[in-house]
Amino acid sequence: MAPVISQPRPEVGPYAPKIVQIRIDPSKIGDVVGQRGKTINAIIEQTGVKIDITDDGAVSVCGLDKESIQRAVELIQVIVSEFEEGKEYVGKVISIKEFGAFLEFAPGKEGLVHISKIAKHRVQHVEDVLTLGDVVKVVCLGQDKMGRVSFSIKDVK
Repeated sequence: MAPVISQPRPEVGPYAPKIVQIRIDPSKIGDVVGQRGKTINAIIEQTGVKIDITDDGAVSVCGLDKESIQRAVELIQVIVSEFEEGKEYVGKVISIKEFGAFLEFAPGKEGLVHISKIAKHRVQHVEDVLTLGDVVKVVCLGQDKMGRVSFSIKDVK
């Protein structure tokens, strides 16, 4: 090999298959798979990767595109993590109500941004600031009185 190539390449070629392995809590496997495979199939459809999960929580993400693999890994990590107060997330607006907007962070992971937490100024109508499909950065505020996780756009640093 030395006459052909003096040292190994730092990365495999763009057309070579790649694999990333992570480990998740085995009790969260059902969250990643979702009801009848809905969640995992949504991740596969969005990213174009192949995902294998074993009973011990080993997750293998395979694909040709490094960015797609990384996106799939990030989605899986959001699904298995608990929303932590003060941590920033990126979500897509999937529903707008008069009291706020619902965001999807990963398939099956949603949260609410109350109308009072959308902007630093007073917002009359959520639609004045947000539209369906907008991708926004939010910070987790913790759980509200009813145990739901709340988020804020205006408190993002």
